Amino acid sequence: MKNYKVTVNGTTYEVGVEEAGGTSEVKSVAAVPVAVAAPKVAPVVKPAPAPKQAAPAAPAGEAETILAPLPGVVLEVKVKPGDAVKANQELVMFEAMKMENEIVATRAGTVKEVFVKKGDMLDSGTPVVSIA
Repeated sequence: MKNYKVTVNGTTYEVGVEEAGGTSEVKSVAAVPVAVAAPKVAPVVKPAPAPKQAAPAAPAGEAETILAPLPGVVLEVKVKPGDAVKANQELVMFEAMKMENEIVATRAGTVKEVFVKKGDMLDSGTPVVSIA
């Protein structure tokens, strides 16, 4: 009889195979789990990501592009080029994760350009509105 170790789905078994008449024939299989020590591996520790800093406000006179914070679909564009806006004024309403979300002006100024229209798909970081 020859004994073999067989691993199935992470569990190791000892199997006995007996030869009969010149051919190998399995007479019995002992499904007895065998304890196997797992190799010791040091855990991988990833460094914590650096905190994201808020984008610096554009200097007066320069245009600032406001980006989509997460993927979604534009429901309504509430401004057009040339409109004067106040800080925190709603610019675009969009749907993300079955919720309505708004993109607001980060500062007072004039809308220089609108990059989206109703029905457009937004990806995170898509330019939405430029304010000068």
